[in-house]
Amino acid sequence: MHLMKTLYTISIMLLSAAHAVSLQGAGASFPYPLYSKYFAEYKKLRNIEVNYQSIGSGGGQRQILQQTVDFGASDQPMSDRDLRKALPGNKLLHIPTALGAVVVTYNLPGVKARLQFDGKTLSSIFMGDIRLWNDAAIAKLNPGVKLPPLPISVARRADSSGTTYIFTDFLSKISPGFQKKVGRSQEPNWGNYTIGAKGNDGVTAVVKQTPGSIGYVELLYAEQNHLSYALIENRAGKFIDASAGSVASAAKDIKLPPDARISITNSPSPKGYPISAYTYLLVFQDQSYNKRTIETAKTLKNMLNWVVQDAQKYNEPMGYAKLPADAQKLALKIISSIKFGSKTL
Repeated sequence: MHLMKTLYTISIMLLSAAHAVSLQGAGASFPYPLYSKYFAEYKKLRNIEVNYQSIGSGGGQRQILQQTVDFGASDQPMSDRDLRKALPGNKLLHIPTALGAVVVTYNLPGVKARLQFDGKTLSSIFMGDIRLWNDAAIAKLNPGVKLPPLPISVARRADSSGTTYIFTDFLSKISPGFQKKVGRSQEPNWGNYTIGAKGNDGVTAVVKQTPGSIGYVELLYAEQNHLSYALIENRAGKFIDASAGSVASAAKDIKLPPDARISITNSPSPKGYPISAYTYLLVFQDQSYNKRTIETAKTLKNMLNWVVQDAQKYNEPMGYAKLPADAQKLALKIISSIKFGSKTL
């Protein structure tokens, strides 16, 4: 009997050890609803815990560089300068996982019509040059809509944000004045006329609670909070609604470079939503750093392969676009390069 109890105890310990590996990630809030779904489903499927903190793209980049997480997440591709901060002799990889939309959301009491904006007018609003909702430039884009003489409150991210980068990247392509005054950045030079909030959820809350406000968030945050969001004029001169379909159209026929880092805002696609972007997971190519185990490295690589293949079925129901076939093929190639020292995983 004693022997049986001992064997039972050992078997339980071995079983627990087999499932002891968990993964830690942090970064972008833009894909947070999607990643929450991914990792909940992965837990059911493989019994692997993947803990993800939504702290903004800048935070995700910092934490993977500091080696405090297994993977970072960012909507803004890291610059060559920041990539040089990686471990000597190692390389940070960008693995595309999905595409999403940044929408311009607003709280305008009494206005039920769907508003339309072009990049030029949005630039003027977010630079502080247009301060009233009934400004002639907004009225011209929205004929027949009775716009109130209400002051515009501009809501924006207060943290280092990939969503901000996507939005300012789009406006900088449209307006040289915006690029010079505010800039294309995760943390641009917003003026004191703006209201800062942390995360997509923070900007969503400001817009929801502030009559006369306008802000920018990932599509699902607006939809889940029943916020109005605008149609945006694309490069072809068409006003486009944000959806998984129009985001996929924005990426169509745009070839990714070998390292997958790319901007697709203001896409030439006639049906493309113009404030669309890839979002990425960031991992070190050589996983044999900071006393990591080969077991953890294999667990990470398996999870990444699942994300860019089987998990893609969760993208469209949540308003994100699936990876195009060429992007998926590239993502798998990048993942296949992950190693542990001299060992191929």
